[in-house]
Amino acid sequence: MTGQRSDARRNYQRILAVAEAEVAAHGSDASLEQIARTAGVGSATVRRHFPTRQVLLEAVFQERIEKLCERARRLGGTDDSRAALLDWLHGLVQYAVSARGLADALTYQPPTDEPTTHSCGDALEEAGTPLLRQAIRDGAVKPDVTYRDLLTLSVGIALATEHLSTPATQADRLFHLAVEGLSPARGEDVTS
Repeated sequence: MTGQRSDARRNYQRILAVAEAEVAAHGSDASLEQIARTAGVGSATVRRHFPTRQVLLEAVFQERIEKLCERARRLGGTDDSRAALLDWLHGLVQYAVSARGLADALTYQPPTDEPTTHSCGDALEEAGTPLLRQAIRDGAVKPDVTYRDLLTLSVGIALATEHLSTPATQADRLFHLAVEGLSPARGEDVTS
C-alpha cells in the first residue's frame, strides 16, 4: 500500500513537471495525451490526478499564484493604497503575460454555479480584494470598481498581447492606458 502511495506521488510530480513544460510551450490548449506520453503514464493516470483541464492548470500555476498572494499581503501594509493596488495588478498582468495559459485558466467558468475551492482565481480574489477596498476607502479608485473588473482587465490585456512579438511591452502599454482611465486625476508612475 505504501508503495502505491509513493508511486502515485511520483506520478503526480512527473505529470505536473511535464504539464508545466507543455503549458509553457502551448498554453492552456496543451495536449493531455502528450503530457501522459511524455510523463510515461497512461491518460487514465493523468485524469485520476487531474480530473479536468482546469484542475491541471490550477496545479501548474499554484506556486506562482501563491507568490502573487503573498505580494498582495505585503503591499497591504503600505501607506499609498493606490500605488499598492497598481503595483500588485501590474505584477498580475506581467505574470499572466509570461505564463501562457494563466489568463485562460482565470477566465474559466465551471459548468455549475458552485465556485471551485482553492482555485487560483479565488486565491487571487482573496488577496487582491483588500487592496482594492483600501484604495476605494482612500478615494484613490472609483467606488464602483470591483475585483472582477480588475481581473477582467488584467486577463484581457494578457490575452490581447500574448501572440504579439513583444507581449510584455505591449501589456505594459495597455496597463498604463487602463490605469489612466481608472484614476484619471492622478498621473504618477504606476509601476514604482
